[in-house]
Amino acid sequence: MTPGSNIPLAAARVAVDVAAPVRLDVSGLLLTADGKVRSDDDFIFYNQPSGPGVTYRSGGGGAPDAIIVDTTAVPPGIEKIVVTASPDAAGQTFQGIEPTATIRDADNGSALATFTPPRLGTETALVVVEIYLRGGQWKARAVGQGYADGLAGIATDFGVTVEEPAPAPVAPPQPVVPPQPLTPAPPAPAAQSPAAPPVPPAPPAAVPAPGAGKVNLDKGRVSLQKNQTVSLVKGGRPLLARVKMGLGWEPAYRGADIDLDASVIAYGPQRNHIDSCYFGKLTILNGAVKHSGDNLTGEGAGDDEVIVVDLGRLPQEVTGLVFTVNSFSGQKFTEVAKAYCRLVDATTEEELVRFDLTHAEPQTGVMMAKLIRQFTGEWEMTAMGDFVKARTVRNMVKPAAQAL
Repeated sequence: MTPGSNIPLAAARVAVDVAAPVRLDVSGLLLTADGKVRSDDDFIFYNQPSGPGVTYRSGGGGAPDAIIVDTTAVPPGIEKIVVTASPDAAGQTFQGIEPTATIRDADNGSALATFTPPRLGTETALVVVEIYLRGGQWKARAVGQGYADGLAGIATDFGVTVEEPAPAPVAPPQPVVPPQPLTPAPPAPAAQSPAAPPVPPAPPAAVPAPGAGKVNLDKGRVSLQKNQTVSLVKGGRPLLARVKMGLGWEPAYRGADIDLDASVIAYGPQRNHIDSCYFGKLTILNGAVKHSGDNLTGEGAGDDEVIVVDLGRLPQEVTGLVFTVNSFSGQKFTEVAKAYCRLVDATTEEELVRFDLTHAEPQTGVMMAKLIRQFTGEWEMTAMGDFVKARTVRNMVKPAAQAL
């Protein structure tokens, strides 16, 4: 195909995969007649992999990622699905790494058409192809429209809410405003000044699943389900000064050694990456976060790796922590058994919160849990269980920021 050309679709279910010499982030957006999404739920990507009639499919590192469109399941009012791509490496352009989109019959894998956008340069994101409805017939069109401001530029153009960095304040903010909390936080007392500015909406990955809710520790230990949040206070009083995040696992099959690495990534109020604590950097933030060291096999009972966080010593600029696990040895999490994370009061050794990773996916990275500083200064923990393609903490920084 050439830019602007189109073909009628010979299959009701089609997959659009986008391949390049480098790792790409591929996504899809469901658009109405006015060219906009109905809500952020119509933005389909690795952290929100399914929507009405449209699904994101990971290639697992050995194949290109794809957007699958079931035209029979696309809801009324949606007239177009655009497939986008951007290099996974921050700031990388498409110059010299032109991608190729292949439109396939999703049921038998046969190729219906291919398209390579020509003459790319400073573009950091592309609308590659679109699947659209015209006169009752679904068709595919080659587009190749480039953006120099990354995937955020595409998303904004199509009506997805994207958080913009706030201008730097003249004086230090009081209090520091974290990214959008996952649960409503009480307003700052009237006597405080200056007042906190309005917080923009969080992207779809940060929205709790229906039925998820916040609980507290008043009745003792909490077992969290995915997307559920616990407030780390008891009886209305701040409970914790130092916490330990313990992670454990066992090999699932034939006793093979599996090297999982626990890490914690610290972020600022604009989801900016501040630092990461992992086996290669055991202490960060002047000792406020410490790692126990690397466990190479998962052998033995109890926690395999432990990260201690002194909440009282964290700099005010740190407003979010994401606890992650990566399979450095390359095995997928479907080869791991009894994976869990737990939050422990580091002073009393009392286990407060436990999250069992019971439904593994064939990926090499998982965001286990996050701690968010609230407007009141309290911290809340949310169980995540979101899988990504990432064998190292470096590759977790971007998806973890988007999940805050």
